[in-house]
Amino acid sequence: MDSGYLVSVPAGFDDSGDDEGQVHAIARRLFTATSAAEVFDKARRWVARHDVFVVDVSWDWMHDEPEPFVLSLYFSFAPESADGETPGRETSGG
Repeated sequence: MDSGYLVSVPAGFDDSGDDEGQVHAIARRLFTATSAAEVFDKARRWVARHDVFVVDVSWDWMHDEPEPFVLSLYFSFAPESADGETPGRETSGG
């Protein structure tokens, strides 16, 4: 992944005092294909290659496009906890 991609936050922005909903950086990756099976396979292979936490997905159909099946994958880069584990991820053997 390109480390040059950054989320721009205005200077002085701080919502840490807002208990109702702090801002969380979430990225979106689009996958397109000629069939439903192909678009899901592309997403599966991409997720397997990257250390991301999938937050949500959405599905769409783009009329008159060569690859009309569209899967939007929303993800974040989950920070590791003190024990080196990524929160929300299960580990084998337990």
